[in-house]
Amino acid sequence: SIVAGVVFLASFAFFFYLVRVVFGAPTVAFDTWAFTHMDALRTAAPALTEVARSITFFASLPFLVVIALALPWWLRRRGSPREALAVFWSVAGAALLNQLLKTHFHRLRPSSALIQQLGLSFPSGHAMIGLSLYGCLAWLVWRRGHHPAWAALLLLWALLIGLTRVYLHVHYATDVLAGFAAAVLWLGLLRTVLRLWQRHKQL
Repeated sequence: SIVAGVVFLASFAFFFYLVRVVFGAPTVAFDTWAFTHMDALRTAAPALTEVARSITFFASLPFLVVIALALPWWLRRRGSPREALAVFWSVAGAALLNQLLKTHFHRLRPSSALIQQLGLSFPSGHAMIGLSLYGCLAWLVWRRGHHPAWAALLLLWALLIGLTRVYLHVHYATDVLAGFAAAVLWLGLLRTVLRLWQRHKQL
């Protein structure tokens, strides 16, 4: 659709704008601003740190591995092989692409992280794979005719996970925004491939 195409192109442009901000003409103003506000929030409400630790788990590697295997298995058992493929590749494809991007850009994580986190920083894996998973689920919920509020809640949950990464200082805000943009790009490509595959099967 036209709307999907516009969103895809906008995400593509935004991702490469962030690449320019971070690597082409480096500036730390936005990342510093984001950390300052998150630090003020943590000082005002210290209990939020444990909440953030809990929320960030829902896009962690152990959780994603279980979801990427269990949920497609359950969907296939219910007679929804296309939806099973969509969920599996929303996680697996985003994870592969995220590692390729991280290796290419090789940005180190913030030294002020509140929790130990291995790997590189740009783009955020939690933000990218999380939005890819929950965005895919939101799409499936919407396609099945459920109330749009459920789809909106899934998207908001993915955005909240991204915010916890900045709150915990394990990613810069630009890492998280790049992760979101890359997730939208991946979901757009995945949706296109699945539609072409479905048409091919019907021939």
